[in-house]
Amino acid sequence: MASRFVDRAVIHLAAGNGGNGCASVHREKFKPLGGPDGGNGGNGGDVLLVVDPGVHTLLDFHFRPHARAGNGKPGQGSNRNGAAGESLELRVPDGTVVLTEDGEVLADLIGAGTTFVAAKGGRGGLGNAALASRARKAPGFALLGEPGEARDLVLELRSVADVGLLGFPSAGKSSLISVLSSAKPKIADYPFTTLVPNLGVVTAGDTVFTMADVPGLIPGASEGKGLGLDFLRHIERCAVLVHVIDCATYEPNRDPISDVDALENELARYTPALGGDLAERPRVVVLNKIDVPDAAELAELVRPELEARGLRVFEVSTVSRQGLRELGFALGEIVERYRASLPAATPTKIVLSPPAVDDAGFSIEPDPEEPGGFIVRGKRPERWVRQTDFGNDEAIGYLADRLNRLGVEEELARMGAEPGCPVTIGDYTFDWEPSTPGVATHLAGRGTDPRLENHSRVTAAERKEARRLRRSGTGSNDADDADPSDEDARE
Repeated sequence: MASRFVDRAVIHLAAGNGGNGCASVHREKFKPLGGPDGGNGGNGGDVLLVVDPGVHTLLDFHFRPHARAGNGKPGQGSNRNGAAGESLELRVPDGTVVLTEDGEVLADLIGAGTTFVAAKGGRGGLGNAALASRARKAPGFALLGEPGEARDLVLELRSVADVGLLGFPSAGKSSLISVLSSAKPKIADYPFTTLVPNLGVVTAGDTVFTMADVPGLIPGASEGKGLGLDFLRHIERCAVLVHVIDCATYEPNRDPISDVDALENELARYTPALGGDLAERPRVVVLNKIDVPDAAELAELVRPELEARGLRVFEVSTVSRQGLRELGFALGEIVERYRASLPAATPTKIVLSPPAVDDAGFSIEPDPEEPGGFIVRGKRPERWVRQTDFGNDEAIGYLADRLNRLGVEEELARMGAEPGCPVTIGDYTFDWEPSTPGVATHLAGRGTDPRLENHSRVTAAERKEARRLRRSGTGSNDADDADPSDEDARE
């Protein structure tokens, strides 16, 4: 089976979910008030892209585009925290560019070991032991773990080469790289023999550089014709571009000058995704196949015109190896000059960006789909909503306290929010009921919140009192007056 080269792949990543926190109370004989001891949930695993020099293609992602990291484990009683989820490392070739589906470049991965966090794992939820405070000594709830990040990304491989060989199909690029280096590309006498980039290492004196032989270029490649953009992205990193011109072609309307003009036109019209301008890269013209008599005469004829444009011209033959030594040393000189012009590599600096003094951490805007409604946006309130167990009244009350301390209620009131209006945070919509400013909330039983109690229902204390009265024989009327539809009021 023939090998296959893949230089573009769409991957679907899912980081691990954070584990839920645990709501537990320590129980021990003769110690009825042992206090909360629920542990925290473990963080979800990340999905990482790591450059591996041993990987040369994106073929694995073509056949297995889905990847998921491990989930964090939930917390347990006795202050036992859940284990963190296992992160997933995906090995990619050197020169891989990570993009969004819209084409935005997120990372350019160059150098062995370079790592990019492609999907961040969710945070583990806090257990009730971590939520205890002076006002809430034994919380009857815990925070939920956050879901891991899910992303669809595009991986594109842009060859890491110092010299890029450009030319029409069958111009002799593969033959040139085979005689200058130890690369063994496929060579045949039909167009588009080269369908994938070939890399070769060339030694010229003390200079060692890499050369890329990429698929043939045709007019319209910058617009996607032929192999189009699949070809052009592999020359974005090159320090010098070499036009390989076939001086022995017998195709009509083809000559060395028109071939160079066509190649230059495609380079000028192509916009590299990594920035820069290909038209500014150094150029070298190689007039190939001069072992053919007619080709040698044509090369001598067009050389003065090309040199008049400021281009360095070399006449070579891959068959007789004429001119190859001079070409190799000239390319090595240009590469060394380019490397010397690059800024010195500096260690990556860790930049801390504290929030601005006037940054409230959230923003509120009118809801365009709900008349009189509002949408609250911000990392903190949206994260708090994701962590809340809406089946627990005390947890909902805790969320309300956090939002109030952040200033959400005050800002809603300032913007004219009315009680009962819909307020959306993340994926949840609430009916806003403002609390009384400056009034402390008296905590009730575990798992409850007096602000959320439905006072039309018979409470546990009322049921207990009704049972005592019935047993004493004096509370029959009270039992009869209870709501018949309330099953909790009937024994």
